[in-house]
Amino acid sequence: MKFEYDPSADALYVRLGKAKILESEQVQPGIILDFNEAGKVVGIEVLSVSERST
Repeated sequence: MKFEYDPSADALYVRLGKAKILESEQVQPGIILDFNEAGKVVGIEVLSVSERST
């Protein structure tokens, strides 16, 4: 598992494995899931992180 934060984009990305990303889907505003070819989540992107944290 790998965490990356981009302060200029205010975005957090969590990579759950090394599998190739086949498709992505926005499941809520600012929350994007990346899926591999088996349909399993391999990445999570959270936009506007500073607005979501307390």
